[in-house]
Amino acid sequence: MERLAMQNLIAWTQNKKRKPLIVWGARQVGKTYLVKDLFAEKYYKDNYIYIDFKIDDNVNEFCQKTANAEKIIEYLSLLKGRHIDENTLLIFDEIQECPNIISALKYFCQDFRNIPVIATGSMIRIKIQRTTHKRGGSHEKFLFPVGKINQITIYPLSFDEFLMNKNRIMYDTIQKAYKAKKPLEAAIHELAMEQVYRYLLVGGMPEAVDSYIEDGDLLASREILKELYDNYLVDMELYQASQEAIVRSRALFSNIYKELNKENKNFSPSLVEAKAKTRDFATSIQWLTLAHIVIQSYQLKEHITMPLVADEDSYFRLFLCDMGMFSYQSGINSVSFVSNERENTLSGIFFENFIANELTAKGNNLFYWKGKSTAELEFIVESDNKLYPIDVKKGKGTLNSLEKFSNHNKFEYAIKASRNNFGYNFEQKLLTVPFYFFPFVAKDLAEGNMTTF
Repeated sequence: MERLAMQNLIAWTQNKKRKPLIVWGARQVGKTYLVKDLFAEKYYKDNYIYIDFKIDDNVNEFCQKTANAEKIIEYLSLLKGRHIDENTLLIFDEIQECPNIISALKYFCQDFRNIPVIATGSMIRIKIQRTTHKRGGSHEKFLFPVGKINQITIYPLSFDEFLMNKNRIMYDTIQKAYKAKKPLEAAIHELAMEQVYRYLLVGGMPEAVDSYIEDGDLLASREILKELYDNYLVDMELYQASQEAIVRSRALFSNIYKELNKENKNFSPSLVEAKAKTRDFATSIQWLTLAHIVIQSYQLKEHITMPLVADEDSYFRLFLCDMGMFSYQSGINSVSFVSNERENTLSGIFFENFIANELTAKGNNLFYWKGKSTAELEFIVESDNKLYPIDVKKGKGTLNSLEKFSNHNKFEYAIKASRNNFGYNFEQKLLTVPFYFFPFVAKDLAEGNMTTF
């Protein structure tokens, strides 16, 4: 399976000033597969050492006692019977089970920077938080290697990754059209949109995608999503500090669809728990966002100033990290995604969660705008010191909100993400992009490479 994050790992290993790398990400998003099976097997074939701290008890026990990089290298060299030098890649997986190894990365950076080191794991930041701030006010000494590491985050497969693995010809066709800033022919446009609807149901969790690519069975991929979804709920019990936190995190996670499906999509604690306040869920929200299970988007003031920052007391919305799990949580019948009536049966929030996922996967922060009355724009992105409001429409929709936004804010041009074909309206300063173009739009926004019309 191809992953775009391979380019990040290649750039890292070629960088002469590289530091030990930590790969963040939710569980089951393919971190180990990416680092070990794709990257290490290709670029460090037969010359990497892989340590899984969930399985390798002896190594775990040794590393719990020391953060000395020299001693760790010596131990691994003797254990594996191999000389470790600048040509040897060290992979430390599931490092949440051995937080001390994270402290050791500082000394790898200072004393053995020539040796490439990659650390991966799920729930890493949460585990760190629990071991450094115990209940009752006690603290354990823990040295997080600030300034001594490189970091990347792995997300579920974005739509472009899904497509490059499932239908490479369609991927190449869409990418070529986007680069040329030309619409697809009507018939091909419909074929591309069909792939979008399939992705909305399957999502980007590698196991679900693999299953769907192999046999095309939407129901089989749905069963995998159910298992993954349940595993996330189990993780909340394993990695949280109190029973109250477990209950609230599970309830919050399980109600993302309901929160977004109401008229006001802002987070409403009373929908999750009667008479609860937002502050009651602060710990759970932090836990779920740090675990990369949910994505938080912040409301901006009517008049926007740059750089975009979230006010501590601002309203916010929560999205699920994966479209497949979002669709599963909604309870919608899978037939709805492939029927001729899908435009009428699918809520617009499916597409909003889709856009949130694509923006996040490409490195954009999430903000939205609400004006007076019902005026709102689902996303606002700052790119190259310019504002790009994004309107998400499953149908044609109106531009009332954009008109009200323009009364208060200057912007380069607006982006309407919809099922409509590509086009630009000079008078309205409006770029219409079909949903299948949006991964490329999100990348250009993150890199400050948006086209000037």
